[in-house]
Amino acid sequence: MIAVAVVGGAGRMGSLSASTVAEQDDLRLVAVIDPAFAPNTQAPAPTFATVAEALENTAPRVAVEFSTPASVFANTRALLEAGVHTVVGATGLTAPQLEELCELSRASGTGLLVAPNFSLGAALLMRFAREAARYFQHAEIIELHHDGKVDAPSGTALHTANLITAAEGGSILPPKVPSASPARGLQTGPVTVHSVRLPGLVAHQEVLFGGTGELLTLRHDSLSRESFMAGVLLAIRAVPSLKEPVVGLENILL
Repeated sequence: MIAVAVVGGAGRMGSLSASTVAEQDDLRLVAVIDPAFAPNTQAPAPTFATVAEALENTAPRVAVEFSTPASVFANTRALLEAGVHTVVGATGLTAPQLEELCELSRASGTGLLVAPNFSLGAALLMRFAREAARYFQHAEIIELHHDGKVDAPSGTALHTANLITAAEGGSILPPKVPSASPARGLQTGPVTVHSVRLPGLVAHQEVLFGGTGELLTLRHDSLSRESFMAGVLLAIRAVPSLKEPVVGLENILL
């Protein structure tokens, strides 16, 4: 049985992940961590304000990090230094921070899986987008999320753009007519990303590939946060056996 800690347990993803882990026969929830917890907060496991406090009182084998962009790096570093295999779902890591965490994972022999999105459907969309990039030279991304999402573009959109740009055999070109207008979105390498934030949305993404006389559209819609739980459980079960740091849930799908 794998002992699991959930960081960011007061948030929507963290709270749902904690309750989902607690329902699994092969997982044991040992800590739920969030500075927002009041002393008598009801949770499916003991609650702690900080990662350090949780590590002093429990012994998780795996941690799932769903905190905030401001704290994800420090929390993940502390977990890896303690030998806790870590699944990172929070966004906000810079490229240098991610590289430092990957090096720490390698040096300590501790599993690290960073997943911008835990939906299996979204992971497949990213895999399909990487494949399509071999055959098209123009691509743009539209990502749509609920109005409470802090970061824009989403980590999923940025990761997808990077996969498209780096696709083996691909040659995505920048927009034919460059524009400094914010209405044209954010230029991420040769891929333009557009962000929408509205109430009523959860998490949605379209990847559009344009060719001569045709348009290929890949779209994925998460209609509730329950859609992420299968991926969270997959990541928890996979991360202890990883030999190298992994970025992207699509990279552990068979």
